[in-house]
Amino acid sequence: MIQTIEMYQNWRKCYSFEGANSIETITNILQSLSQDRITLAFVAEFSRGKTELINALFFAETGVRLLPSSPGRTTMCPAELFFDKEGGNYIRLLEIETRLEEIPFFELKKDIQRWKQIDLDRTNPKQMQSAFQELVAVKRVSREKAIELGLFDEKEAAEQGIINPETVEIPCWRHALISFPHPLLQAGLGILDTPGLNALGSEPELTLSMLPSVQAVVFVIAADTGVTKSDLSMWNLHVCRVTNSNKNGLAVAMNKIDSMWDELSDESSYEQSIRTQVEASAMTLGISENFIFPVSAKQALIAKIKADDELLSRSKINALEKYLSEDIINHRQNILMDVVLRNVGFLIKESFTLTEINFENDSKQLHEFKKLNFENQDLINEMTQTAQHQQNAYFSNMELFKATSNEFRKKFTSLIESLSPSRFDKIIKINRIEISSSITTYAMKQGIKRLFDDLQSLLQECVSISNDMQKFIVRIHTEFDTEYGFKEIKPQLFVISIYQAELEGIFNLGEQFRISTNTALTEKSIVVQKLYNTLIFQARNTLFKARRDAMVWGNNVLSPIKNQILDHKKQIENRLVILLSAGESENKLNENIARLEGELEYLSKQRNELGEVIATMQRVNGITACQLGL
Repeated sequence: MIQTIEMYQNWRKCYSFEGANSIETITNILQSLSQDRITLAFVAEFSRGKTELINALFFAETGVRLLPSSPGRTTMCPAELFFDKEGGNYIRLLEIETRLEEIPFFELKKDIQRWKQIDLDRTNPKQMQSAFQELVAVKRVSREKAIELGLFDEKEAAEQGIINPETVEIPCWRHALISFPHPLLQAGLGILDTPGLNALGSEPELTLSMLPSVQAVVFVIAADTGVTKSDLSMWNLHVCRVTNSNKNGLAVAMNKIDSMWDELSDESSYEQSIRTQVEASAMTLGISENFIFPVSAKQALIAKIKADDELLSRSKINALEKYLSEDIINHRQNILMDVVLRNVGFLIKESFTLTEINFENDSKQLHEFKKLNFENQDLINEMTQTAQHQQNAYFSNMELFKATSNEFRKKFTSLIESLSPSRFDKIIKINRIEISSSITTYAMKQGIKRLFDDLQSLLQECVSISNDMQKFIVRIHTEFDTEYGFKEIKPQLFVISIYQAELEGIFNLGEQFRISTNTALTEKSIVVQKLYNTLIFQARNTLFKARRDAMVWGNNVLSPIKNQILDHKKQIENRLVILLSAGESENKLNENIARLEGELEYLSKQRNELGEVIATMQRVNGITACQLGL
């Protein structure tokens, strides 16, 4: 896709179609594509074999169990796995004590100095395995410190028979960033390995920011227990919120089917036991059985390391791999295609239409002038007068366009001002003071509600202005198409509904945050910190993206009309030059006809090369002419 868009970008440069706004549009989409990463989040309660599944899917070729995985509670901190081309191979670890700081997590990720780094030796699997053990490092701290860090729940501890302990075991690390040169990670795959339900609840950046941004979720349950109460809590609280209604990008791995292997039973009984558990799990989770993949991660890892094809087949991991590599990646490709078509597709259609108009008009003029008889001066005079009338009409069109542009600019300024970060920040500042000064939990929750109500009002104002601008743009295009004979190019509209849905999703998360028990039980300053460091940052970032895209759109949307007006001017001027030369001598007429033939040859080359770009898009990227509006 990048190569195809670069072909088109070079075409625009070659034929002087570039403008500051179109350059920005193409540069942004190329940057977005080059940085795109498909992120799989693995979500599960403790002891479901989630980490072993990651080992089996991605790291079996190392010949060792790379990520720490053993019975009981293993992965104690969330981990992101990816490939950092510039940084090399490493594990970076963030101290658990940073939870007490007001610095947002996304800022901490940028500050490499805050992370402990362990370099990985790819040629030494044992060294890497030893380094990965640091992910499960723990330490003991006082109960008060654990409570302050949000890592000790007295009620849950009491249920386990632990009452008022002097010290509590906590993870050493808050988060891990792992750069590893696996081919899939090098190709743009990212993996988010999350901890259990309690850790998810105490780390809002995971639940409110990182999980919602992933492209696919693999939810791991155990075949020997089925869907437990804690599994269902995690499913309802976290998984369902980040997958859409038709569950695109979701897989449920029913792990540990090897626990159902029974040498005293035949194969059909074993398969029936699996089917029964799949049916029961699907019913409990409220999803199709097609989304549930029975698997033995442990046996799959062993089979891959030992190259045992029979054991690999029995582990059933191939079905899950096929689903992840085909369905989920295809779904992501479709999303990317929509983004490309929305941004670059409009420019391609505009280029195609304007090139066709130029070629058609020049061909018509050339044909007309070749038939012109120098001796027939009356006809030449009549054609000259007609061209001069057309020139006057052009000046009228230009005045109308200027008036239209001025009116558009006023509306456009209103839209940009409504999306201004300063307006957003003012609402945030006022409400933060009110929330922070509230005395009771009820008052604090009401303050949070007012905050999101104010942000909702701001969003509705933006939507209203955007809808008014859409109607205005459609009317202007229609007017120039029907009344002034311009070639119709369906106007590109600023689709604010994309950002509206994103913001409303954040507002819904905000409401869940506001009414949650955790919020009521957490110290007020921490609540405010969590709210502003996650949800508010996300909302501001969405508004920033909307404003940025609105500015690119507003600077481009009238260009089809402007370009047609300028082309119309060129056609009239050409026509007048040739007709005036025809009144002087036959030689001058022939010279201008030859010049026009040269321009037409250049246009033909331009037209053919654009056709090649479009044909490549259709052949390589699967984009149809209909999708491009051609």
